[in-house]
Amino acid sequence: MIPAAGKDIAIPTVDISRETDRQRVVAAGTEEVYQGHPTTVLLPDGKTIFCVWTYNHGGACGPLARSTDGGLTWSGLLPVHPSWTETVNCPAIYRLAAPDGQVRLVVYAMTREGEVCRSFSGDDGATWSPMQSCGPTKVVMPLCTIARLADGRHLGMTNARRPNDPDPRSNNVIQSISEDGGLTWGEFRIACDLPGLKPCEPCLVRSPDGRQLLCLMRQNTREFNSMWMLSDDEGESWSEARELPAALTGDRHTARQLPDGRLLVVFRDMAERSPSRNHFAGWVGTYDDILAGREGQYRIKLLHNHAGWDTGYPGLELLPDGTLVATTYLKYHPGPAQHSVVCTRFTLTETDALAGR
Repeated sequence: MIPAAGKDIAIPTVDISRETDRQRVVAAGTEEVYQGHPTTVLLPDGKTIFCVWTYNHGGACGPLARSTDGGLTWSGLLPVHPSWTETVNCPAIYRLAAPDGQVRLVVYAMTREGEVCRSFSGDDGATWSPMQSCGPTKVVMPLCTIARLADGRHLGMTNARRPNDPDPRSNNVIQSISEDGGLTWGEFRIACDLPGLKPCEPCLVRSPDGRQLLCLMRQNTREFNSMWMLSDDEGESWSEARELPAALTGDRHTARQLPDGRLLVVFRDMAERSPSRNHFAGWVGTYDDILAGREGQYRIKLLHNHAGWDTGYPGLELLPDGTLVATTYLKYHPGPAQHSVVCTRFTLTETDALAGR
């Protein structure tokens, strides 16, 4: 790894976390029920969003909800295959096209033994297949990020324990290829291994010209900032890992390219000198900012978390009118109720104005 960044943050952080009119509760926590680790997917109609999550921290999968109006209102729990409840830990939902042109919604989770498994829907979420193992490698997380490659295949990445490491919570970043639209995955191989450190939870971002893949990574020892690496050959090889600026340091990054050429990245803020540390935050900048080691333009405190660090595994969707819908889990209020799944809706026109841009 190439150290390159410090711990200070010079760019401004704007705060929309108190603006409750932006916020919608997808699933409320109670004293008995903890709602955790959501991800989302937007359908081509530009307004239907599916959200999948777990009960308890890294616990059983099963809950699924839908919004048909861009996150303004949400359904109750939708029917899924009963086998979902036999899987665990941070489910991830994607819309993937197979080489034969068939498009499916696919939800990835884990068996309790650590194998990646998946359930799919060919009818836009009306019905779901059983959860089935789709890759033998034992993982820490289901597939955190998937990118469609130039040849139509898909590159998926996640993290696993380092083989033969005496630290039972070691991590490296691994990757695999799917040739059938995400139904099955080939053998996983190591994409980034940094002995003594713990890179994990990758997020793939394609360059504006389409020729390059950027991978953002959490770094779980906290000794260094979060990290990034590049591929110029569709993930066949990766550059040496570098530190991100403190402004982008956090966990489980999720990114969207915006129509004006900028990037929005949302994450659990873990920068030690950040005014939004331990809350759900966003970063606004450009792809070139990251490659040049620049801090970017500004940061956003999206939602306030009343439970220490336990938040920030997010979904992020861009609607046709420019509205962004960022979804996470967090302790939404003080008091005995446990974590809820909550989304907030905003535009960069609004946050640009707050940042003085």
